[in-house]
Amino acid sequence: MNQEFTVAKFGGTSVADHAAMNRCADIIASDPQVRIVVVSASAGVTNHLVALCQTGLSSEERQAHIDGVIAIQLNILECLSLDADLAHGFDVTLNDFKNTALHAAQTNAQRDELLSFGERLSSYLFTQVLRDKGVRSARFDVRSVLKTDSQFGKAQPEIAQTKARATAELVPLLSEQVVVTQGFIGSDEYGETTTLGRGGSDYSAALLAEACGASNIHIWTDVIGIYSTDPRLCNKAKPIAHLTFDEAAEMATFGAKVLHPATILPAARSGIGVFVGSSQDPQGGGTWIEKVPSKELITGVRAVTQRKNQLLLTLKSPEMLLASGFLARVFTILSEYKISVDLVTTSEISVAVTLDNAPNASRPELDQEALERLAEFCHVSVETNLALVALIGSEIQLRQSELNLMRVLSGFDIRLICHGASKHNLCFLVEQSQSDRVVQAIHQQLLEQGR
Repeated sequence: MNQEFTVAKFGGTSVADHAAMNRCADIIASDPQVRIVVVSASAGVTNHLVALCQTGLSSEERQAHIDGVIAIQLNILECLSLDADLAHGFDVTLNDFKNTALHAAQTNAQRDELLSFGERLSSYLFTQVLRDKGVRSARFDVRSVLKTDSQFGKAQPEIAQTKARATAELVPLLSEQVVVTQGFIGSDEYGETTTLGRGGSDYSAALLAEACGASNIHIWTDVIGIYSTDPRLCNKAKPIAHLTFDEAAEMATFGAKVLHPATILPAARSGIGVFVGSSQDPQGGGTWIEKVPSKELITGVRAVTQRKNQLLLTLKSPEMLLASGFLARVFTILSEYKISVDLVTTSEISVAVTLDNAPNASRPELDQEALERLAEFCHVSVETNLALVALIGSEIQLRQSELNLMRVLSGFDIRLICHGASKHNLCFLVEQSQSDRVVQAIHQQLLEQGR
């Protein structure tokens, strides 16, 4: 049985400076059900940390990024007077950061340690902002409870261990105070710092909510909920008041950047409602994500998303014709190298899969060694500069009412289309240079004019 308390997560723009943190503290002070607060690194910090993980930086370039991180933190600190416990921890952590960042990270474990400093530093500052609002609060190092495997850069949570640790160490603290902790990071069985991947703070909040038995997760960001498409592309895009877990998972997976894709997994698994709202306008409404009865299900296309920087990996072999085992061999290799596949299409002698190649990822999605393994038994080709466009909804079918989509797409070059495995999406690849116009055309035809 979930308890009646909320886990609130605040993204990088929500804790970007003292004024932003102050707004978030007001949200918490006005809602006594919030007992756990998960914070990201202040906006801009993670970009500096990712740059510091690169090899080949000159000493001047390295110092410039170190100074950039420190400047963001000190800009917030100028408005605060840290209590003794927080001041000591902040100073120690900042000195550790300076020493760690002076030298190039040689291993994935060292990179994760360096990337963790953004959340570790911002959580000290935000705890003080809460205390200044009169909210009894304490900072908590999430690495003591959020346990993961040792896949540095994209660590996978150990659900049972995390629940046991959270029940023993975190839950007993919640009755007396609000606990402020970090998103994005955890630790493996050896106590080494791990990260959940870029944007993993949402996922952290959901994992902690599940482990502690919370009733709701509030994701506070810089937009009022999840929109029918990116409002920067379409000025008629509208926030969606309610989504099912399935719809939200598809949207997050295929490009709606408001929510980390994995966030939905723990929430759906444990029946925890997820609210997405704007920390800049907390009264402006937002999107609730939860399981809804079938009679309330809204069918058809409800949103269109895009995800740029996609790779199309095509594997071709005459041996595939009328043969078994080819696909198993391909996907065994992809699994060995932890390569996540989104879309799959096949013909008699080839298989094509799409991969996310986000430029800010902590490690490349497509490993050169994996390509060499695949090339041992098939011809391998890799296409870049592609974008994945997805129509999201429920019970999507290519009926007469969706034929408008075919007319819209007739003006663009489509590289791949995938439909049928799920009635919650219809996906296709286009040239990245065309993707904005494709999204705008689909939104106008299907979501602004009706079907």
